[in-house]
Amino acid sequence: MDITILSPGIYTYGAMLIGGVLRGAGHNVTLTRTPAAPPDTILLMSLFSTQHLLDPAIQDAVQTHRERGGKVYVGGPVSAAPEMVLGELAPDAVVVGEGEETVVRLVEEGVSTGLPGIAFVDADRPVITPSAPPASMDRPLPLIPDDIGSQSVRGASAYIETHRGCVGGCTFCQVPRFFGRAIRSRPIESVIEEVKAFAAHGATRLSVSGGTGSLYGSHGGEMNPDAFIALLRGMAEVMGPRNISSPDIRVDCITDEILDAVRQYTIGWVFFGIESGSDRMLRKMGKGAAVRQVEKAVERCREHGLRVAGSFIVGYPGETERDYEATKDLIAALSLDDVFVSSAEPIPGTPLADLAVRTPRDKNPAFVPHTGEYRPLGLTESEARCFDLMMHADLFRPQLRLVTDEVYNTYLAEARKQGRDIRAATDLILRYARP
Repeated sequence: MDITILSPGIYTYGAMLIGGVLRGAGHNVTLTRTPAAPPDTILLMSLFSTQHLLDPAIQDAVQTHRERGGKVYVGGPVSAAPEMVLGELAPDAVVVGEGEETVVRLVEEGVSTGLPGIAFVDADRPVITPSAPPASMDRPLPLIPDDIGSQSVRGASAYIETHRGCVGGCTFCQVPRFFGRAIRSRPIESVIEEVKAFAAHGATRLSVSGGTGSLYGSHGGEMNPDAFIALLRGMAEVMGPRNISSPDIRVDCITDEILDAVRQYTIGWVFFGIESGSDRMLRKMGKGAAVRQVEKAVERCREHGLRVAGSFIVGYPGETERDYEATKDLIAALSLDDVFVSSAEPIPGTPLADLAVRTPRDKNPAFVPHTGEYRPLGLTESEARCFDLMMHADLFRPQLRLVTDEVYNTYLAEARKQGRDIRAATDLILRYARP
């Protein structure tokens, strides 16, 4: 059977994985980053952002393909809200949750109430079948495109999934809701075989994915540093240490041995999801870590010769000016090597999405007009804090970055774009919120 998989904009690991599963089942699979498919193929959309549901090009692709008599199935992280996907895109079906086994049966057998893990419309009403069991971590090689080397996602050609699940419970994150909080790790031999395949297709740098990388090999809530270290060593033996990164680690999931391995076998960066300098906000976000733990973790990384980046979230419903100022103070104190700033985006299926639904617009920073120093720019409070924190962070890097007119305009455009996307996502979630 001929199948086209759409992965909008970038080749995501999930799209490549499903491509490999379908290829292993004997199907002819094409992976594309642009919303177009021959009319005589099944179109499978792997969508990772709520914004994809609002994209006219994707909406048109679904409608056109179905009008030509083709089947359209949608999967990926957006499947956390299947009724929303059905309502906005009107595909033939949604693959809900982990879809490796479901998708093969769906393309071969079609839509039926007897197939677990799908959603579809019947007699103008959405039908959601019982959940499929968690997928096996033993799987065929992904479908790797020949131009994977031209792709750069935070510097990497691709992020390789080493495990599923996360011990954390961050309210803004989909991972523990999508994959659960128990860690399921892949066999190291399978991961290394995959690394070799990516290298053979021209990948220039690979990154460890799966949420917190250092949780690889953990069991029953106990970390297994030896497994993670062996993973990094094995990947570096194939790609070279300057071509491996393992950036995403929780501040409470590091050891001296892990940090030494990151320095020895990777590009030497650690990326912490710090999110806020306010302990009150960290509790509200469900981070499970305090500011003092952040400070100690950054200090330990520096003692091991690592460079440290941090992400921060502003405009979270309930964030006060005092909370925001605490975040600015923490950035100044940490002097991070790189900083990423995001306005709080409600992702369907997360507690933050529920909070956004419950928060009146005149209390939600994503909608409240900013009345401070950036008032002439017409920003919301969330946008103003995002813009301000980007510029503030540049003042406290180890190597000072001047805020030129070009940088100023880039940051302003990014803050505004995030604001538009968050308001659109909030409105979309509200449309499908149950009373």
